[in-house]
Amino acid sequence: EVQLVESGGGSVQAGGSLRLSCAASGRSFGDYAIGWFRQAPGKEREGVACLSGRDGSTYYADSVKGRFTISSDSAKYTVYLQMNSLQPEDTAVYYCAVDTYGVGTRPLDQWLYDYWGQGTQVTVSS
Repeated sequence: EVQLVESGGGSVQAGGSLRLSCAASGRSFGDYAIGWFRQAPGKEREGVACLSGRDGSTYYADSVKGRFTISSDSAKYTVYLQMNSLQPEDTAVYYCAVDTYGVGTRPLDQWLYDYWGQGTQVTVSS
């Protein structure tokens, strides 16, 4: 079992930045796929970004391309989501998750992910 702990959420004004972190209970992510997802009130959860632990490839939803960056530390113990130019529509609970089979053909498909963190709130005010 993989336990995930997110941190770094908070409140920010439009145009600001936040960095979210996701740690996997003291172990490396190895070759897993690590994804960030978000769920806004009244909306379905959506994929935001994915990092392949195997080869470092990254994938982004169109809505965040050019503004969000997913990365990891060199030992792959922590994955980050750097969020710049935040807008009110980015307000949501953000979750990290892992797909223990690695990145497949649908890296932002939430149903492929096995383990989830508890979520961290991001609120962007106008």
